[in-house]
Amino acid sequence: MDFQRVILFSALAFTLLMIWQAWQKDYVNPQPVATAIQGERDTPALPVQADGQVATADAPTLTALKSGERISVETDLMQIEIDSLGGDLRRVDLKAYPVSGDKPEQPIRLLNDSEEIFITQSGLLPAQGSGSAAPSHHQIYSASASSYRLGTDEESLEVRLNWRDPSGVGVDKVYTFYRGKYVMDVRYEINNGSAQTWSGHMYRQLLRSEPAEQGSMFIHTYTGGVIYSTEEKYEKIAFSDMKNENLSRNITGGWAAMIQHYFLAAWIPSKEESNNYYSKVSSDGRYILGMIGAPLSVPAGQSASLGAKFFVGPKIQDELEAIAEGLELTVDYGILTILAKPLFWLLKLIHGWVDNWGWAIIFLTVLIKATFYKLSETSYKSMAQMRKMQPKLQQLKENFGDDKQKLNEAMMRMYREEKINPLGGCLPILVQIPVFIALYWMLLESVEIRQQPFMLWITDLTAQDPYYILPVLMGATMLIQHKLNPTPLDPIQARVMMILPIAFTFFFLFFPAGLVLYWVVNNTLSIAQQYYITRVVIGTK
Repeated sequence: MDFQRVILFSALAFTLLMIWQAWQKDYVNPQPVATAIQGERDTPALPVQADGQVATADAPTLTALKSGERISVETDLMQIEIDSLGGDLRRVDLKAYPVSGDKPEQPIRLLNDSEEIFITQSGLLPAQGSGSAAPSHHQIYSASASSYRLGTDEESLEVRLNWRDPSGVGVDKVYTFYRGKYVMDVRYEINNGSAQTWSGHMYRQLLRSEPAEQGSMFIHTYTGGVIYSTEEKYEKIAFSDMKNENLSRNITGGWAAMIQHYFLAAWIPSKEESNNYYSKVSSDGRYILGMIGAPLSVPAGQSASLGAKFFVGPKIQDELEAIAEGLELTVDYGILTILAKPLFWLLKLIHGWVDNWGWAIIFLTVLIKATFYKLSETSYKSMAQMRKMQPKLQQLKENFGDDKQKLNEAMMRMYREEKINPLGGCLPILVQIPVFIALYWMLLESVEIRQQPFMLWITDLTAQDPYYILPVLMGATMLIQHKLNPTPLDPIQARVMMILPIAFTFFFLFFPAGLVLYWVVNNTLSIAQQYYITRVVIGTK
């Protein structure tokens, strides 16, 4: 198999992989099948009910969430709305992350209780048969104020919600927010003023509706549930999984999250705490992923507390890694994480020196090219030798005509006599394919690069080039490289190779500008190296 054919097959394989992923997303995922857990619409199942009988139903009708009074909370990073009904977090705006570059005043609303629902709920449930009074997320809390704000001289802010039962049981739901952090503490303080022992569980869950299809064929990231355990590590619980089967698993520590492009929300219990992790679909078609803890007993006249951490914000890897084991894996680089993570570490290191992500990508490309220099040198020498052999190869083709078996035998014999490896030019291309895909996911998933400008017309390296200048430059560099390579003997193959730069220019129109920038720089360096080796080192023309 000659060099051009390997390039062709590799390029087509990569293209087919991208198309296959898009096709899987659009056509293979099963259509929604409405399922509902028998019982209250979105109350979590206790561990003893984990098998959760499922009933089929007609297509669900999405209903507006019930709501009480709103309590606004502002920190240096977030604008938050807490509902007195359940003390739920209903809205969270991320002040440092605009919706788009042309709307800098409008922050991303990550949690939202209207349109596409995405909220967090938590509460207490009485232990089975205990008869204890406990506030689920259907109960009304009261607060001493309707708005709270983190002061400029304060490092933390506490918001305390109160619930009282006529039996004498009192529960305070306490949120503690911190300066410079997207993680908060959520704590239940249980004061048992009744005459009997109180016994109950704390549950935490995320509820969201399935989002509308977003992105394009080449820019599509996972949106759905994720859980983590020390045994199974990082596991995706897709919406289709929730439709087909209810999750029920006992996990010590770990975390449960709903993730999307660049952002996530996650419940994080303590490492020692054992929870039953569950998922289900509510009767109105919304998805629930959560956990419920073991029962806690509080004797009459005594107090106790239950709590967990809740994260809602961007997927900044260093911060996520410090919060919980494995939480940084929500920056989902796919099967090439082993390449993407060190590449991002190096990219971030370079960015610390140049303070521009575009230039950081360029310098990273130079470093990658330098790393593979000797390999590329061997490749280009092999191609140069193949180019010198073109007249002899053409003569062999004329001699053997359509007898491909004898032609191939003669070609291999000539390669052995001339000590030429016909596959010597393939390895650098094959090595670059996984690096290219790893860079694709790194640039697509890294929120640090989101909406970051390079220079001139490139105002967002994670979006496509608005004027398609970089893709055209990339196509031009591919065409130049093609001219420097040996011409295929097969005229059909030669024509296909001429078409490839045009085809890839079209595909790259939809790729992130940062990735196309990498490929333009990489091709330019390859052309310079190949020209030098071919014309100076080998001496071919």
